[in-house]
Amino acid sequence: MSTHTLSVLVENKPGVLAHVAALFSRRAFNITSLSVGPTSDERVSRMTIVVDGASTPVDQVHKQLEKLIRVLKVVELDEDAAIERELALIKVVAAPELRAELLDVAASFRANVVDMGPETVVLEAVCSPGRLDSLLEQLDRHGTCELVRTGMIAISRGAGTITDEEPEALAVSA
Repeated sequence: MSTHTLSVLVENKPGVLAHVAALFSRRAFNITSLSVGPTSDERVSRMTIVVDGASTPVDQVHKQLEKLIRVLKVVELDEDAAIERELALIKVVAAPELRAELLDVAASFRANVVDMGPETVVLEAVCSPGRLDSLLEQLDRHGTCELVRTGMIAISRGAGTITDEEPEALAVSA
């Protein structure tokens, strides 16, 4: 699957997420992952949207997003020039005889144990989506009984920021 990551600055106002989601829905574009959170400017939020390039015309998505009134800036992040992370909470069946092996697997992926019960262990993993998929594959034989993933967040490497190119375009209305 050929995924594309869009970093979208939007006004931090009610209904903006609904407008963006409606755009995808109207055009039958599928969102692989969507994460939204505030930026250092309380008037602005950042959406990280991952789309499948094979089934979604990314150029068209980019242009359509830029037409939305509350969207301030859209940048496609190059996979090699971005840091991508995802958080997951994973509840795994932990038979006593396999618990040490399970904890070794967790340690090798730098996953933290956040809860340990008599029958299950809950792990917290923060890593790239590919590394997270590898961890889940390793845990599969133990019996993953519940999984929650946040969706990917990403930021460009280096000194540049998403606001460097056209700061005047980021004027947020009151």
